Amino acid sequence: MTHKILVLPGDGIGPEIMAEATKVLKLLQQEYGLSIEMEQALVGGSAYDATGTPLPDATLSLAKDSDAILLGAVGGTQWENLDIAVRPEKGLLGLRAGLGLFSNLRPAILYPQLADASTLKADVVSGLDIMIVRELTGGIYFGQPRGVRTLDSGEKQGYNTLIYKESEIERIGHSAFEIAQKRDKRVCSVDKANVLECTELWREVMIRVAKDYPDVELSHMYVDNAAMQLVRAPKQFDVMVTTNMFGDILSDCAAMLTGSIGMLPSASLNEKSQGMYEPIHGSAPDIAGKGVANPLATILSVAMMLRYTLNEKQLADKIESAVNNVLDKNLRTADIMSEGMTNVSTEAMGTAVVEELQNK
Repeated sequence: MTHKILVLPGDGIGPEIMAEATKVLKLLQQEYGLSIEMEQALVGGSAYDATGTPLPDATLSLAKDSDAILLGAVGGTQWENLDIAVRPEKGLLGLRAGLGLFSNLRPAILYPQLADASTLKADVVSGLDIMIVRELTGGIYFGQPRGVRTLDSGEKQGYNTLIYKESEIERIGHSAFEIAQKRDKRVCSVDKANVLECTELWREVMIRVAKDYPDVELSHMYVDNAAMQLVRAPKQFDVMVTTNMFGDILSDCAAMLTGSIGMLPSASLNEKSQGMYEPIHGSAPDIAGKGVANPLATILSVAMMLRYTLNEKQLADKIESAVNNVLDKNLRTADIMSEGMTNVSTEAMGTAVVEELQNK
């Protein structure tokens, strides 16, 4: 079976890091027989400049027809003054909604070679391995009504709606529990059930879903405490599952425990396991074109794609092992650079991973 992969380089450093990820994919084609077809399209600011919209119909159509989408990054300062309806980030939201990508997997893994890069003490973060499962297509980011209105007093008021249906909570719950079954069999559901009725329902449904997974331990934590515990004792967590907004915040917090967001991939899946895979970092316009961006998060996103959508676990393991070996050789891009290491470019880091794969 030939898998269709849609490549969306996007904006900023996106094209640079994507070039290294596609090098890895081509190597897997040539030397390991991975059967894929890759097609490239526009999204984000680059799409707006070319077509007047951050998500052209042609791109969305290709995405729907693909088995997986590999995304670089979207956004940049040159598009910040656009109307919110056509800003680059709307392209990303449109892909998530158009493909029904409701389950966002955000791993926070600390490679032992990078323990010194974390701002926390090594004994607190050493061995860190958390998977945050964030609901991605519901909640306050999509809820209606929303907007800015003028009150009778003449004062403006902004408003958004936090809303979840039982079915939306159930499916993200099943996603989290199924992932936990492949890990340490522990799920912590994060909510604010003491003050938000919507997340009171969230907790009720999670308890119900847990009955289908007797081998997995379920716990609950309020989001403010979860933020504190991520900094105090992050290794207590295995899988965390939470709402769209809470997951947005907590996953970025967890990412920084690892020292650099340049190392962390992510996956967004729908009910058919069709997925969009991307590094968690942004487009970094300040370093775009300088050849210093870290491509490892994008390369590790390829590994996630192989694991969760293409069912090529052995190839995913090979990529992760290659990245580990490159770090063992003390090669570092600027974001993970430390004393005694060898500073390399975006291209050189990607080439090093490819060479490791060639040696296996």
